[in-house]
Amino acid sequence: MSKKTLTILQHFLGILAFLCIPIFSSPDFSWAFDFLHIRGFQRDFTSYVLFVFFFYANYYALIPRLYFTDRKKNYFLSVLLSYVLLSGINKLLFFSFEPMHIPMHTAHGHMHFGHKPLNMPIGSDFFKFILVFLLSFLFRINNRLTDIYEEKLKAEVSYLKAQINPHFLFNTLNSLYALTIQKSDAAPDAVIKLSSMMRYVVTHSDSDLVPLQSEIDYIADYIALQRLRISEPANLLFEVTGDTSEKFIAPLLLIPFIENAFKYGVNTEQDWHIDIRINITDTDFSLYVGNQKVSVPMHEDGSTEQGIENTTKRLELIYPNKHNLQLTDSPHRYEVDLKIHWS
Repeated sequence: MSKKTLTILQHFLGILAFLCIPIFSSPDFSWAFDFLHIRGFQRDFTSYVLFVFFFYANYYALIPRLYFTDRKKNYFLSVLLSYVLLSGINKLLFFSFEPMHIPMHTAHGHMHFGHKPLNMPIGSDFFKFILVFLLSFLFRINNRLTDIYEEKLKAEVSYLKAQINPHFLFNTLNSLYALTIQKSDAAPDAVIKLSSMMRYVVTHSDSDLVPLQSEIDYIADYIALQRLRISEPANLLFEVTGDTSEKFIAPLLLIPFIENAFKYGVNTEQDWHIDIRINITDTDFSLYVGNQKVSVPMHEDGSTEQGIENTTKRLELIYPNKHNLQLTDSPHRYEVDLKIHWS
């Protein structure tokens, strides 16, 4: 059974169990089901049906569109209005002055039967509404945390594979070998950078946030190792401006865009150019990555494409309504323009 089918089945059974509550808790319950014609039961059952509609409206619309986008005042106002609306619908459907024969005393001490309007147990409806609201809210928050955790795991696996896959290691080790043959003083530094990258991925990828400077250092080490295999260093621009102190970011969030540029933007036999610029202000972080599209060998997998897709999902989950990502894919050029708002 697929996960989607299991989820639908769980929701169906949950709704069924919830709607059975007014049936089996009715004081007039009988297997003859005569109580279905009692107006009090009909009103109570209808309130449960309306609460089911509110559960899903809150779960799929109000929470994602208002609460998760930091419009919390509008969210709680919408919840309050939802209760008023549901109560109003139930009143319109069932509030009527039905004859209820109750004894009433006259001035002479005699008794006669009068009429009294149908009472509405508003208090019980309010507590049921609160219960449904809390359930939908907690389920949605739990679902969101699960999504974030799953995307985080995917990112960790993706980046671990990216850093230890044969292509990356072969290119880096081949460059290191060439440096050692040349007895270059850059060889020890390159080994340290590779070691630092591996350590960062293993030790920090499971963190919610890392210092921005650590993330930039990781990117700088990656670019430094990529420089070892290119013969035109002037074609690669890497620039960081702004103050990174006391600023944090989700780990390994930026590297897929940079990996993609090197994967599809470097060919020593063609005119190529990669431009990577990072700018930090008190309110915003911005990343620009642009590369000319060049002919590249066929790769065995689409790890960078999957990495960009995972990163797009992570941005939506971690920075909802606080980021702007523009991907421009033209026939000869690919550009990434990302902005994240700190506050």
